[in-house]
Amino acid sequence: MTNTAHNIHYELLANGQLANLQEWTTDAANYLAHNQGIELSDAHWEIIKLMRDFYQEFNISPVKKLLIKHIREKLGDEKATEDYLNKLFPGNVLKQGTLIAGLPTPLLDTDISTSHASSNLQQTLKPRRNVKHFLDQFELDGEVFKLTFHGNLVDMSQWNEKVAEHMAKKEGIQLTDDHWEVLNFLREFYVKYEITPMVRLLQKHLAKKLGKEKGSEKYLYNLFPDGPARQGSRIAGLPEPQGCID
Repeated sequence: MTNTAHNIHYELLANGQLANLQEWTTDAANYLAHNQGIELSDAHWEIIKLMRDFYQEFNISPVKKLLIKHIREKLGDEKATEDYLNKLFPGNVLKQGTLIAGLPTPLLDTDISTSHASSNLQQTLKPRRNVKHFLDQFELDGEVFKLTFHGNLVDMSQWNEKVAEHMAKKEGIQLTDDHWEVLNFLREFYVKYEITPMVRLLQKHLAKKLGKEKGSEKYLYNLFPDGPARQGSRIAGLPEPQGCID
């Protein structure tokens, strides 16, 4: 589908999103907003800018809970509500807002069928070589634990501390209090935001809670050499992070 605004041609997907997100401009945003029945105001642009800044920093579009937290930090409590965002973007701020902002629509980890994604990955990705983690499945105390392509648990409800220790040992890690501090943080973050944080997001939030040293790249990679987000999520029993990972 091709549409024109100010003599500029925009290739759009069936959902109205830019086919090439690199073509996004303020003119494109105005055109996309018009298609959605929205006339952009300063209030809209505040949110659009925040969403684009978030994407630039973390290489992932913010889910709603993270977006609201970000808005609260930058714009204050009054604008950090679903009611405020719904008035600006009545078609859902994640779908409509990211579309107008020229960003990928964010997906919650819970929105992704892990087994389906795993099946597709196994068909399309290169063969796994020199991996340390369990492949496909493992058995512990008579119970079978099925895994995604990257070694994350398919059924998160099977996770417990003994499972974490077993998975960590397979990857050459003896879990210490420092490891558990990060693993517990990953799990708390997932419960709160319904998404597993990729490494830059993990560092930022961990530094706020535990201090800059424990949010540093050096500290986290010393604990999880294969990546605090990728390896940490596996051992913490969470889905693999989206976006730029480690």
